[in-house]
Amino acid sequence: QFSRLHGRPPGFLHCASFGDPHVRSFHHHFHTCRVQGAWPLLDNDFLFVQATSSPVASGANATATRKLTIIFKNMQECIDQKVYQAEVDNLPAAFEDGSINGGDRPGGSSLSIRTANPGNHVEIRAAYIGTTIIIRQTAGQLSFSIKVAEDVARAFSAEQDLQLCVGGCPPSQRLSRSERSRRGAITIDTAKQLCKEGLPVEDAYFHSCVFDVLISGDPNFTVPAQAALEDARAFLPDLEKLHLFPSDAGVPLSSGTLLAPLSGLLLLWLCIQ
Repeated sequence: QFSRLHGRPPGFLHCASFGDPHVRSFHHHFHTCRVQGAWPLLDNDFLFVQATSSPVASGANATATRKLTIIFKNMQECIDQKVYQAEVDNLPAAFEDGSINGGDRPGGSSLSIRTANPGNHVEIRAAYIGTTIIIRQTAGQLSFSIKVAEDVARAFSAEQDLQLCVGGCPPSQRLSRSERSRRGAITIDTAKQLCKEGLPVEDAYFHSCVFDVLISGDPNFTVPAQAALEDARAFLPDLEKLHLFPSDAGVPLSSGTLLAPLSGLLLLWLCIQ
């Protein structure tokens, strides 16, 4: 295991995408995005994750994720390449080839997929790279949440620097959470009351919830933000950073700052038994 090989446990990072969509990056930046079409959440030496989004309504700036594609890249000494693809109303509990693990190689059992709520919640564990992914379907959209070893998240080149989990949404694709157009009969006060029931702290998750309920006109849109907060509570190594507030700011790290080459030894993490 990593700890046995290196004398220390791995550090972990958390990223999530949910709702219309809101992205919490590895560096605790919280953006509401207008991204339409296919955008990479992650693209590194081990893992590729792409979210495909479309407008929540005709003419709306806000979008929602309708499709997720996750590729666990081939590691000759560990696992076969595995592809997982989810779409709204089709959240399979298996990889595209029908398998539920990483294949017959020595580390095949260190990649697994399972569900406790078929059609609504899937969890993929990739122990060989210190990664857990949760995909949910709620209110007609898909949510993505990941806990990943920091060294794995850093394993990408300058050509792979467009990753929403790393840099957040590009400035041209960011929406202010005040840029919302109300649909239906739900007022802002009603939306706040609905969101307050499950999100008592008025943090970024709460404000994202209000945004989603107003944009959609659907009270069920309180659920994605609540689930994202639940995942963050489980995945964040530092719970002091659980709640982010609109005034929180930080300087995004450049890919040059984030890059740190992985040693050959590190590539064997949990594939060595």
